[in-house]
Amino acid sequence: MALIVQKYGGTSVGTVERIQNVARRVKLRRDAGDDVVVVVSAMSGETNRLIGLAHEISEHPDLREMDVLVTTGEQVTIALLSMALHAIGCDARSYTGAQVRILTDSAHGKARINDIDALRVRADLKAGRVVVVAGFQGVDEDGNITTLGRGGSDTTAVAMAAALKADECQIFTDVDGVYTTDPRVEPRARKLDRITFEEMLEMASLGSKVLQIRSVEFAGKYNVPLRVLSSFDEGGEGTLITFEEEGVEAAKISGIAFNRDEAKLTIRGVPDQPGVAYKILGPIGEANIEVDMIVQNIANDDTTDFTFTVNRGEYDKAMKILQETAEELGAREVIGDDKIVKISLVGVGMRSHAGIASRMFETLSKEGINIQMISTSEIKISVVVDEKYLELGVRALHDAFDLGEAEE
Repeated sequence: MALIVQKYGGTSVGTVERIQNVARRVKLRRDAGDDVVVVVSAMSGETNRLIGLAHEISEHPDLREMDVLVTTGEQVTIALLSMALHAIGCDARSYTGAQVRILTDSAHGKARINDIDALRVRADLKAGRVVVVAGFQGVDEDGNITTLGRGGSDTTAVAMAAALKADECQIFTDVDGVYTTDPRVEPRARKLDRITFEEMLEMASLGSKVLQIRSVEFAGKYNVPLRVLSSFDEGGEGTLITFEEEGVEAAKISGIAFNRDEAKLTIRGVPDQPGVAYKILGPIGEANIEVDMIVQNIANDDTTDFTFTVNRGEYDKAMKILQETAEELGAREVIGDDKIVKISLVGVGMRSHAGIASRMFETLSKEGINIQMISTSEIKISVVVDEKYLELGVRALHDAFDLGEAEE
């Protein structure tokens, strides 16, 4: 007998029929002898509907009351799923985050989980019940309802799995696993049987939307095996996300991630002196603009050119700040480009294989793709290129590293 935590997102529980399908799937697992805890999101579109109602009342609704409001979406789903389980002869009990006592800090809208009291859940499991838990929510020390922010239901599921020492946390979504790259860009993309936490963290941070980065971080921290599965394909094994194991090293590259939401800014001819990087990036950071890649070049005339990337949505704001900084520092000029993308190779095998970067650069060169910036980490190489080369670059690299071939 195993203890499994399953999470179903909004599309998986978007209609009564889909909720009944989830109930049948959960019952099959329970009938096989496993203990099951189910974490669910609100029905698709419901959270947006509730937020819309709040904004009809007030342009800036009180954050505490917003949390009270939006958590009702998950409360509807847990009740309906429990009813659906009862209707097919499977004993179940629903819990809100407060009823489980998922204890969080008091940051409304983006709370962090501090502790979970799993006593009542364990008692129900022991009694043979399926436990259905509302995702995305908790309660602070004063009893105020809180929400966990974007990807909160994934985080709830992983946290419940950690607290219960579950054998596996299964995230059911509208894709059947993690792919070598986005199949919409490269139709020959292959589903991975497994991927390491490190690789998944890089993929999530680089724009892969399969899992929210926070839930992957949580799973890695507490050593919770994660599996991504399709809500609509009952036969698939999905992708297992786990710690690096013997044999994983054989794969040089696990996947290619990309991010379309990039913009590049360059300040040229800045007097080269200690602290210049802080003088440039300090005001950007104070404006709460996140900087991604950074390149600095020192010229022969004791000046420096400083280039960095930001989210495309922050481009205009960052440009205005940088122009003011340039005036203060006596820089020669400020230029920018909001028509760039970042393409990244990810793989733990980079640690033990040389020549990955050179093959990447050679492949892009053969396609006439100019590399504007380069960034590396132990298991990742990222390049910035003109956005018109995104699909060509991804497909060429996918082919160069044989990512579309079936595993031996």
